[in-house]
Amino acid sequence: MNLKSYIWVGAHLRRWQAEGLFATVIANGAAEAGAIFVIVNHLDGNLHLFGPAPGPAYDDEGARRFIEEIAFPASQESVDRLLARRRAADPDIWIVEVEDRRGTAGLSAVGDGP
Repeated sequence: MNLKSYIWVGAHLRRWQAEGLFATVIANGAAEAGAIFVIVNHLDGNLHLFGPAPGPAYDDEGARRFIEEIAFPASQESVDRLLARRRAADPDIWIVEVEDRRGTAGLSAVGDGP
């Protein structure tokens, strides 16, 4: 079963907030099937930016598939520029930010190993 975008975003936020991390929605997208972009802010000037992977939106287990949109470490300026272009092309995208000093807020890019 594939989750609607707003349900996935809500669950992702609650998961990280429950662990004491700050997580918020920067931009609301289409509730049913809006593309989701996740900024992981390491609070040291470095960011990860994950976006939807090309091809199927979900893997065989039903989890959303992501790619790293910009090679880590990304700057705030490069993330802002890319997301502005994405929003200009598709105003229905979700933008979520999680502050996670030690990791990637539970996300990995397609093709990343364990």
